Amino acid sequence: MTHPLNGEIERYTDHYFNRTKRVIGKFGDCQVTYAIFMRRPVVFAPRLALQWLEETGRERNTTVEVDQRYIEGKWVGAGEPMMYISGSFFHLVDLETIFLQKLGPACVAAYNAWTMCADMPKTAFLAMDARHCAGAEMAEMMAYAAAVGSAHARKVAGAVGFVGCAAAATAHYFGQEKGMGTMPHALIGYAGSTLRAAEMFHETFPGEPMTVLVDYFAKEISDSLDVCRRFPDLAAKGMLSFRLDTTGGRYIEGLDPATSYAVLERFSPESIRGYRSEEELRYLVGTGVSAAAIFHLRAELDRAGFDKTKIVASSGFGPAKCRIMAEANAPIDVVGSGSFLPLNWTETYATADIVEYDGVRRVKVGREFLHRGRPKGAAVAL
Repeated sequence: MTHPLNGEIERYTDHYFNRTKRVIGKFGDCQVTYAIFMRRPVVFAPRLALQWLEETGRERNTTVEVDQRYIEGKWVGAGEPMMYISGSFFHLVDLETIFLQKLGPACVAAYNAWTMCADMPKTAFLAMDARHCAGAEMAEMMAYAAAVGSAHARKVAGAVGFVGCAAAATAHYFGQEKGMGTMPHALIGYAGSTLRAAEMFHETFPGEPMTVLVDYFAKEISDSLDVCRRFPDLAAKGMLSFRLDTTGGRYIEGLDPATSYAVLERFSPESIRGYRSEEELRYLVGTGVSAAAIFHLRAELDRAGFDKTKIVASSGFGPAKCRIMAEANAPIDVVGSGSFLPLNWTETYATADIVEYDGVRRVKVGREFLHRGRPKGAAVAL
């Protein structure tokens, strides 16, 4: 998406930039260079911001030069200039607000996606963030960011990474033509039972792999086994998956605090030895979709002879939870996550400072570190 278009920019930008544009129009233009940076480490995800800048420059019949200090997908340290943007002050001054909106959140989401995928390199991820986004523009930005972070994790950690997303409109970022997913809780409620929902889905989409939600009636184990017995061929072919999305208000079927500890003592004893924070313990042996819950479901499916089935885990799978699941080596085949979205929105604030006016270095005191040093990348005219 490239909105807002040139004629709409004034309405969406900070008013003091609009006023500055009028001052420049009255007293004369100059060539400026902006340094763009963030206050926290990120993964560089500039494509959407630069596409908008390029299109706007074309509509204004002006040339903008971009000196990218990093290529897309590279890790950038806190305070390090990501890029320098040079051009007409008159044509650039009112673009800062929107440009930064399109850059900062994408870079933080890409960083989160990278850490999650790198921590769980053997697990596939599905981007399920669309419903948590503030509109279509944010949804595209976040899908793009997940794809960038995922690609970085594949490169540095050999990770499977994000294989798709829930919405068709952004599926192209993951090399797909359509969204991925099977059934929501609403279909289980409509059908009246988990098994009947699976039957209805299979009749509607015969021959397709099927992922069944099994937490609606708080019978995660029983309903999973019932579906396996109803569709043994799908189970044997690895075309049947079970998604755990159990609410944090209860344990899954068959577990309580004591049995959760016992499950991890059996399958991942090192994960519960030594100091753990309250949050980490909740991810390991707490309510909802814990490591113990995943081990428990996997063990019961295997014990019944359905070892080719897969487990999809969702509910709060952000960087912290993924790290703990990785340490426990929880048997998760796919993570459905919207929690790569930035948790602390203030961390997404990108900043732009002008560091040169007509080739003369000048920046506010305290930001001298932004002055351009040895080139890291080639300057590109947009």
